[in-house]
Amino acid sequence: MHVMIENRDYEFPAGTKIIDMAREVLKDKYTKVLAATLDNRFVNLHQKVDRDCSIGFIDLSGENGERIYARSLAFVLSKAVKDLYPEGTLTVEHSLGNGLYCEINNVRITETIASKLEARMAEIVKQDIPLIPETVPVDEAIERFSKEGSREKAEIIGYSSKKSIDIYSIDGYTDCLYGPLVPSTGYLKLFKLRCYLPGLLILYPHGDSPDTIPPFRDLPKLAAVFKESENWGRILNISYAASLNRDIETGQAKDLVLISEALHEKKIAEIADMISRNSEGTRLICIAGPSSSGKTSFSKRLSIQLRVNGLRPLPISLDNFYLPRELCPRDANGEYDFESIEALDLNLFNETMKSLIQGNEVRLPVFTFKSGIREFTDPIRIDENQPIIIEGIHGLNERLTSSIPKNMKFKIYISALTQINIDETNRIPTTYSRLIRRIVRDYKFRGASALETLKMWDEVRKGEEKNIFPYQEEADVMFNSSLPYELPVLKRYAEPLLISVPDTVPEYSIASTLLNILSFFLPMDDESFIPHNSILREFIGGSCFDVY
Repeated sequence: MHVMIENRDYEFPAGTKIIDMAREVLKDKYTKVLAATLDNRFVNLHQKVDRDCSIGFIDLSGENGERIYARSLAFVLSKAVKDLYPEGTLTVEHSLGNGLYCEINNVRITETIASKLEARMAEIVKQDIPLIPETVPVDEAIERFSKEGSREKAEIIGYSSKKSIDIYSIDGYTDCLYGPLVPSTGYLKLFKLRCYLPGLLILYPHGDSPDTIPPFRDLPKLAAVFKESENWGRILNISYAASLNRDIETGQAKDLVLISEALHEKKIAEIADMISRNSEGTRLICIAGPSSSGKTSFSKRLSIQLRVNGLRPLPISLDNFYLPRELCPRDANGEYDFESIEALDLNLFNETMKSLIQGNEVRLPVFTFKSGIREFTDPIRIDENQPIIIEGIHGLNERLTSSIPKNMKFKIYISALTQINIDETNRIPTTYSRLIRRIVRDYKFRGASALETLKMWDEVRKGEEKNIFPYQEEADVMFNSSLPYELPVLKRYAEPLLISVPDTVPEYSIASTLLNILSFFLPMDDESFIPHNSILREFIGGSCFDVY
């Protein structure tokens, strides 16, 4: 059998497990491999190969490896909960900083309970129990989880179009996990369990330090937004995909859309009220967030609410403050680094903002990307009731506005923090939700295929990790732009685009993962009741704002 591994050809007998290939190719370093891609599809290392193919090894050096490690640890924690507190059920909520936040239903978390669970997890890891998936028919899986009382898990399996499903086991405890796990619990020696009320945080190594657990960085503002989102999911009874599907089946989707949009409007109005209460002091409103968070629609809706309060905000684009092309910094590959804050003319920006705030006339730059040259507008002046709105990736970085006193600035962080998961133990990463949004928008309004968007996503993520996430806690307020009904709407647009990604390219692994996530949601085909000022309209079209 002919196998291509890292651009080298190998011969193996048909039926060889990928873990045995890793052992032969990497020798004593094979234990660093957590999972693999088989012809660009994520698989467990216990997978047997019986045909010519290409294999890619996944370790902790990348985001995929981190997800596999965290998913495996969550499974071990779930087993520990059942061993020590049988009345409890683990729910995997979301990532937080460098950890994974979880809660345990019917168990009140204390430091003592966290210590006992950590000790039990360490015992399971020490036993080095193989994590081998068992493929079972869907009907059997539904019956098994129904008997165990896992209603959401059983129900969502029924919505899937799959004929069979993989189930993992640890000493009689089973779970259905939609993605590969490490080969055995012994791979998970590095972890810590931290009490983070009302739940727990699983801390684990990351790609930049695979052999150590980085110090925990608390993000209380972000945690509060996640908790608010979680509470609203419970109020609407749509914490998981099956609940949302029931609303679609029973015709209740319209109410869900209207309530969700009303919540967005209420939150935006509250932010506008906060700014308006200090209208004489707040002169600069800085909005930042990662890709596809809906910054443009949000800033326009905020402007309307500020106008309702008697203010006349002036939007100014950071894009017009780029340095002339010949002065723009370059990245390690020699390409222009437009995402670096050094690509902006910080001196010009600060002088312009300061002069405007002081009531002076200024000429605003107008930058043309094609030529890399900037020109200037006619002189303008603003009044005291005209706060300036700045929207861009560096909005929360104090360097951007270093000349403006802090009491004159109001900083807003916006992101699409996923409100809904597949079931109790299978979460939908916020990154994936934003990526689905971007794939749809890039195709509809920028002429880019799903493959083109996927190819650039790693660089986009690196830019976010460097330029946005380190500053998110600097925000005065955070806004969650996620809508609980958006994946059923985006499904109709995204699925055909993702299906078009060929299985011969590395990006197919992520495309197939996104398709798997979307497969658990029923489509919501009627868009007539989605308001035209909805943030979702920025991605599917039909917005009343100039956002394209």
